[in-house]
Amino acid sequence: MGYARAMIEITPTLFIDEREIDEDFVRSSGPGGQNVNKLSTAVQLRFNIRRSPSLPNDIAIRAQKLAGKKLTQEGVVVIVAQRFRTQERNREDARERLVALLREAATPPPPPRRATKPSKASKARRLESKSRRSNVKSLRGGKFSID
Repeated sequence: MGYARAMIEITPTLFIDEREIDEDFVRSSGPGGQNVNKLSTAVQLRFNIRRSPSLPNDIAIRAQKLAGKKLTQEGVVVIVAQRFRTQERNREDARERLVALLREAATPPPPPRRATKPSKASKARRLESKSRRSNVKSLRGGKFSID
């Protein structure tokens, strides 16, 4: 009988294996009260985008661009979570941020906009409305004008 591998769902068709994620617990500079100098509550999550067998090439490329400063030269994204006082909540936060990054990378970019010129009819309509508006304004202020 085989064991079930822990998979993290990114999209309904895209999953990453939990074993591809490395987590280190370090001292947090955030909240913690008296325990701030004793407990390692901050989480440093590492995920190698370039070498991940779970990610298709196009998604991996988009994820590397989206990661920005969080990406190392080796293609490893490093997410540091220290917003919360507990190790478990920071761990969840780091994973949620990784999933959000990969979800954004999984949505393909929209096709580029093609520049079009206004039609002759639309130009004519625009000019007609301009002249109509001009005419309305020219009729204003007839005999009651102040000079």
